[in-house]
Amino acid sequence: MVLPGMEEVRERVDVRMRDFVDRQRTCSAALLPERGDRFSWSVAMDDLHRFVGRGKRLRAAFCYWGWRGAGGDPDDEGIITVAAAVELLHAFALIHDDLMDDSDTRRGEDSLHRRHASLHSSSGAGGSSEHFGKSVALLLGNLCLGWFHELLAETTAPPERVRAVRSVVSQEFLELVFGQYLDLVEQTGFPGSVERSRRVIHYKTAKYTIERPLHLGGALAGASPGLLDSYTAYAEPLGEAFQLRDDVLGAFGDPASTGKPVEDDLTTRKATVLMATARRRATAAQAVRMERVFDKPHLDAEDVQTLRTLLVDTGALAEIEGVIEERAAVAATELSTLPADARTRHVLDELIHSVTHRRQ
Repeated sequence: MVLPGMEEVRERVDVRMRDFVDRQRTCSAALLPERGDRFSWSVAMDDLHRFVGRGKRLRAAFCYWGWRGAGGDPDDEGIITVAAAVELLHAFALIHDDLMDDSDTRRGEDSLHRRHASLHSSSGAGGSSEHFGKSVALLLGNLCLGWFHELLAETTAPPERVRAVRSVVSQEFLELVFGQYLDLVEQTGFPGSVERSRRVIHYKTAKYTIERPLHLGGALAGASPGLLDSYTAYAEPLGEAFQLRDDVLGAFGDPASTGKPVEDDLTTRKATVLMATARRRATAAQAVRMERVFDKPHLDAEDVQTLRTLLVDTGALAEIEGVIEERAAVAATELSTLPADARTRHVLDELIHSVTHRRQ
């Protein structure tokens, strides 16, 4: 799926990322002579190259249009460098998120830790295959984080704008880690609630996916504080709607479109807003059925279907769909007063529909 407005930048972002990663592969190849087996460094680098080479480039799009909305030159390569760096930060976040969620797949393929655990297992090597796979993925995720900072440093801009960008980056990283921490706490079985689950997505997804990329692009173009505030007013409700749609897809989506098993959020008992809403709305009888399922050590297909039925019968699914529409409407209202050019407002309006009605 090519998002609205992304056709103007996606190819440029992909080329910039590919050139940068290819350069990094060439530099790192000298560090470790080839062993000629499945544990050669080139295998890990090939996997990482393929991983960062895919994706919708949603955050890059918001970064670019944050730049355009602040009057940035559409042909400037500096914003493309920043947008590409944002995608490397996203790769880091996804790899580590898969580790913490123990996810088997990402974007229709084995997650990196599963891929390298399988390589270890099939080789007959000693030690724990699971530990090896997770350790390799941890290293590759860290490498993406280092690359993010390195690529960001290649941006040519006035010093005061570089400082503004660095300030946004620091805040974004703090929010991302804090949100991920809150998410981990919610998975421990700590009594959850709709409010707690919404706070998780506020920091882990809403700000990181839309608001901060807009701010990064805006800061690079010298956006005024007023414009950055307007970006926030648009981005926060839209970011929440984006994650709520992700929650729905995690329970009812098509694996062929989402690239991961649709039952993952249910079998892992992920504390989504959707599930918290079902718990709040459940009758006594429905609550008993839900807890019986959640008390099982492992969920089978019948259990998953039971949870899906409860999500519908409690009215949770309908309520979340309503919240998505309400949050999208708020974003649209805020966009109508955004002090930016008509082209930027048009693309950001199209993106409201795309991120809230997507199927992947």
